[in-house]
Amino acid sequence: MEAVLGHLRGAIERGEYAIGDKLPSEAELCRALEVSRPVLREALRALQTMGLTVSRTGKGTFVVATAVEDPTFGDYAASDLLEVRRHVEIPVAGYAAQRRTPENLDHLAHLLRRMEGETDTTAWVAMDALFHLGVAEAAQNPVFRRVIEEIRDALARQSAFLNELGGRREHSDREHRAILRALTDGSAQDAERAMTHHLDRVETTLTDIVRRTRTDTTGAGT
Repeated sequence: MEAVLGHLRGAIERGEYAIGDKLPSEAELCRALEVSRPVLREALRALQTMGLTVSRTGKGTFVVATAVEDPTFGDYAASDLLEVRRHVEIPVAGYAAQRRTPENLDHLAHLLRRMEGETDTTAWVAMDALFHLGVAEAAQNPVFRRVIEEIRDALARQSAFLNELGGRREHSDREHRAILRALTDGSAQDAERAMTHHLDRVETTLTDIVRRTRTDTTGAGT
């Protein structure tokens, strides 16, 4: 999928497809790139997330930009999402360390064990969002929970994007484990530090994907 995405993204960035142009049909692209339709559709979804294309039902996929600027996950731009996460999830982790109940810790530990053993990416992504929701619940403030619930779909979409293109899954599992350790120890400072590190890594991976050079996306670079 990443190779297909790189090929299509490179073609758009080189101007082979201009703004307003319609990409070839799925059948044509599958034949030309020698890939299955599910693989192609994943690549097309990634192009749309990057803001390079839009899909119009019954009409096809059209180019709307020739450079990646700020990916969109659901209703929210990546930059807006990350800004809110830093202002909410870092202090929430600190409160959760001070207020968590044994039930909260058991729930998070159970989720993390399932995530670490899960082989289905879609299921893992859903549990990733649930983990962050669980941390908010452990803070014992319903407003925090409501905020994370509001962005839950965007979190899942972002997680899927980063895992597919940035290989984030194993790193995320380790970072989540560090967050849980801090909550278990009851250390607000460690919990905030662990959540900060997690969000820093999310931002770094996202930035790397967005700023890849044209030679990287065409497979000519290293």
